[in-house]
Amino acid sequence: MEEEKKRSLDISNAPSRANGSVEDTKVYVYDGDKPQDAEDFEVFKKTADGVDFRTVGWVKATVIFLKIIFATGVLSIPLAMHDLGAVGGALCVLAFGALNTYTAVIQGNFRNNHAHCHSIADMAEHVGGVALRELTGVMFIIAYILCTSSGIIGVATGINALSEHGACTVWFAFVATAVVIVAASVRKFEQISWLTWAGFISIFVAVLIIVVAVTTRDRPAAAPQTGPYELGYMAIAHPTFVAGITASVNIFVSSAGTSAFLPVISEMHNPRDYKKALFTCMGFVTAAYLSFSLVVYRWCGQWVASPSLGSAGQTIKKVSYGIGMIGLIVSACLYLHVAAKYVFVRILRNSRHLQHGTAIHWTTWLGCNVVLGAISFVISQGVPIFNNILALAGSICFAPLAIALPGWLWLFDYGSWRKGNAGQQVAYWFHWFLIVLGLFFLVGGAYGTIQQIIDEYNNGEIGSAFSCADNSGST
Repeated sequence: MEEEKKRSLDISNAPSRANGSVEDTKVYVYDGDKPQDAEDFEVFKKTADGVDFRTVGWVKATVIFLKIIFATGVLSIPLAMHDLGAVGGALCVLAFGALNTYTAVIQGNFRNNHAHCHSIADMAEHVGGVALRELTGVMFIIAYILCTSSGIIGVATGINALSEHGACTVWFAFVATAVVIVAASVRKFEQISWLTWAGFISIFVAVLIIVVAVTTRDRPAAAPQTGPYELGYMAIAHPTFVAGITASVNIFVSSAGTSAFLPVISEMHNPRDYKKALFTCMGFVTAAYLSFSLVVYRWCGQWVASPSLGSAGQTIKKVSYGIGMIGLIVSACLYLHVAAKYVFVRILRNSRHLQHGTAIHWTTWLGCNVVLGAISFVISQGVPIFNNILALAGSICFAPLAIALPGWLWLFDYGSWRKGNAGQQVAYWFHWFLIVLGLFFLVGGAYGTIQQIIDEYNNGEIGSAFSCADNSGST
């Protein structure tokens, strides 16, 4: 990779527009004075000899992006709105949706302008050296292990709901993990695109059922069914720092998984089509998050379930989990696939085993999925609360990956704007602000989430680790 990095694109050599954009030009890299097509530096080559990973069009990429983002987020935002209020929660959904879309644009542009970059860790090495690459790689793996863990919790909760806690929750989580590992072990994103279609449709329909169902009830399913009760709906809330930062991180992480888009871009026919997929995905996701979460929170208030599929009573809960089960499984599958693909490429990069179905190729690929899946299972049973797992991933990993590092990437390419015109200087310091904001969420979010986990353990709201107790509220 070092040789690729040395010969990869310097953006100053690329034809650019006044706003610094290079997206509509043919990109070349320079080996001395000789221009070469940036395609030469792609991690996965277009080939008829071996495994051709470059088989994803922008429409399939859109659906993969949608399934990566749309699942865990829409299930956690309504509860976060209870801490922030409807107005604060809605503003957070819009602001973080816009921010995560913009930082995804930065990541995609940087990846296409430095074609050797397969992952966010490769980008980190390009701007900060080997040490930053390793730190970023560790955060990337941890982030998607935690997301896989949240998916396993969601699937186990669904099985509990459907079976009315027919067996130990740990056993359900183990079965969920096994299914996720098998599904994630398909090698190419293109081969699991049909799963992403099925998964997205199933979770969308399941959530839509909940949104409609909660509006037909006289009172929330989890509220006292007789006598007076307090709905707990607030337009403006006044949370403590711990509650506010944890809720904010939960909303942020709902659309922050954009670093998982980068390996997908590496498997696209034309990586420079990624913006079509990105804008389609993020526009739809932000609109859906805002509308769905506001309706559920308005009708359920403080009685929102976690995940929110359990918010409309036992019968609807079974229906929604039954329909949404495929979506929950596919979400966890994609998170595990992304983490395993990163490790797989790191191990076999620049060897013939990367794109040839050798014994080493298959052993490495399957081993990555099994080992990371097993770690996800252990974490899911150690911190068995859906929202807390997501908040932990958001603060420790996604804050630096999705906010701070993209700011640094932009500064690397456009550092000269510091001495440019007024507009360029504003842009320059805005991207420094992104770095500071990412570090704030890293420190503040981690503190708030860990403190909330401690408080919930002390208050008995979280059961013991590896507990067989029902986590679906069915018994």
